[in-house]
Amino acid sequence: MSDMTEAPQTRAVKAGDRAEQNFDLLAGVSLRISVEVGSASLTLAELLSLNEGSVIELDRQANDLLDIFANGTLVAKGEVVAVDGRYGIRVIDIVAPERGLTGLERRQ
Repeated sequence: MSDMTEAPQTRAVKAGDRAEQNFDLLAGVSLRISVEVGSASLTLAELLSLNEGSVIELDRQANDLLDIFANGTLVAKGEVVAVDGRYGIRVIDIVAPERGLTGLERRQ
Protein backbone atom coordinates (compact mmCIF):
# COMPACT_ATOMS: atom_id res chain seq x y z
CA MET A 1 0.00 0.00 0.00
CA SER A 2 1.87 3.00 -1.19
CA ASP A 3 -1.17 5.19 -1.47
CA MET A 4 -3.54 6.06 1.41
CA THR A 5 -6.48 5.59 -0.92
CA GLU A 6 -5.81 1.86 -0.69
CA ALA A 7 -5.99 1.86 3.13
CA PRO A 8 -9.01 0.16 4.67
CA GLN A 9 -11.80 2.51 5.56
CA THR A 10 -12.58 2.99 9.26
CA ARG A 11 -15.69 4.45 10.80
CA ALA A 12 -15.17 7.85 12.39
CA VAL A 13 -15.77 7.67 16.15
CA LYS A 14 -17.29 10.72 17.82
CA ALA A 15 -16.07 11.83 21.24
CA GLY A 16 -19.51 11.07 22.72
CA ASP A 17 -19.41 7.51 21.35
CA ARG A 18 -15.96 7.01 22.86
CA ALA A 19 -17.13 8.24 26.28
CA GLU A 20 -20.14 5.91 26.15
CA GLN A 21 -17.91 2.96 25.20
CA ASN A 22 -15.56 3.79 28.09
CA PHE A 23 -18.47 3.96 30.53
CA ASP A 24 -19.87 0.65 29.26
CA LEU A 25 -16.45 -0.90 29.80
CA LEU A 26 -16.28 0.34 33.42
CA ALA A 27 -19.97 0.04 34.37
CA GLY A 28 -19.57 -3.46 35.80
CA VAL A 29 -16.55 -2.67 37.99
CA SER A 30 -17.31 -3.23 41.68
CA LEU A 31 -16.52 -0.45 44.14
CA ARG A 32 -16.38 -0.74 47.92
CA ILE A 33 -18.66 1.91 49.47
CA SER A 34 -18.01 2.93 53.06
CA VAL A 35 -19.43 5.61 55.32
CA GLU A 36 -17.46 7.47 57.94
CA VAL A 37 -19.41 8.66 60.97
CA GLY A 38 -16.37 10.36 62.46
CA SER A 39 -12.94 9.64 63.81
CA ALA A 40 -10.86 10.05 66.94
CA SER A 41 -7.19 9.78 67.87
CA LEU A 42 -6.32 7.68 70.90
CA THR A 43 -3.05 6.75 72.48
CA LEU A 44 -2.31 3.06 72.83
CA ALA A 45 -2.86 3.35 76.59
CA GLU A 46 -6.31 4.93 76.05
CA LEU A 47 -7.20 2.19 73.56
CA LEU A 48 -6.15 -0.55 75.96
CA SER A 49 -8.19 1.00 78.78
CA LEU A 50 -11.48 0.73 76.82
CA ASN A 51 -14.08 -1.71 78.07
CA GLU A 52 -17.78 -2.36 77.58
CA GLY A 53 -19.70 0.88 78.00
CA SER A 54 -16.72 3.12 77.17
CA VAL A 55 -17.57 6.12 74.98
CA ILE A 56 -15.19 7.42 72.34
CA GLU A 57 -15.88 11.04 71.42
CA LEU A 58 -15.73 11.57 67.65
CA ASP A 59 -14.70 14.70 65.77
CA ARG A 60 -18.21 15.40 64.41
CA GLN A 61 -21.40 16.94 65.65
CA ALA A 62 -24.43 14.64 65.84
CA ASN A 63 -26.22 16.56 63.07
CA ASP A 64 -23.23 16.69 60.64
CA LEU A 65 -23.50 14.85 57.33
CA LEU A 66 -21.56 11.61 57.00
CA ASP A 67 -18.79 11.12 54.42
CA ILE A 68 -19.47 8.50 51.73
CA PHE A 69 -16.35 6.97 50.18
CA ALA A 70 -15.94 4.78 47.08
CA ASN A 71 -12.69 2.81 47.28
CA GLY A 72 -11.35 5.34 49.78
CA THR A 73 -12.25 8.45 47.74
CA LEU A 74 -14.84 10.91 49.04
CA VAL A 75 -17.74 10.95 46.56
CA ALA A 76 -20.73 12.24 48.54
CA LYS A 77 -22.23 13.30 51.88
CA GLY A 78 -25.31 11.74 53.41
CA GLU A 79 -27.41 10.94 56.44
CA VAL A 80 -28.38 7.69 58.16
CA VAL A 81 -31.84 6.25 57.46
CA ALA A 82 -33.55 3.00 58.44
CA VAL A 83 -34.59 0.70 55.58
CA ASP A 84 -36.55 -2.44 56.53
CA GLY A 85 -34.81 -2.67 59.89
CA ARG A 86 -31.33 -2.10 58.41
CA TYR A 87 -29.18 1.00 58.21
CA GLY A 88 -29.00 2.92 54.95
CA ILE A 89 -27.58 6.22 53.78
CA ARG A 90 -29.57 8.93 52.04
CA VAL A 91 -27.27 10.84 49.68
CA ILE A 92 -27.63 14.56 50.34
CA ASP A 93 -24.70 16.08 48.46
CA ILE A 94 -22.59 14.66 45.61
CA VAL A 95 -19.00 15.85 45.25
CA ALA A 96 -19.04 18.31 42.33
CA PRO A 97 -18.77 16.21 39.12
CA GLU A 98 -17.10 19.07 37.22
CA ARG A 99 -14.10 18.67 39.55
CA GLY A 100 -13.48 15.21 38.13
CA LEU A 101 -11.04 13.16 40.18
CA THR A 102 -8.63 16.00 40.84
CA GLY A 103 -8.79 17.45 44.31
CA LEU A 104 -10.95 14.70 45.78
CA GLU A 105 -10.14 13.74 49.33
CA ARG A 106 -8.55 10.31 49.58
CA ARG A 107 -8.80 8.47 52.88
CA GLN A 108 -5.57 6.85 54.04
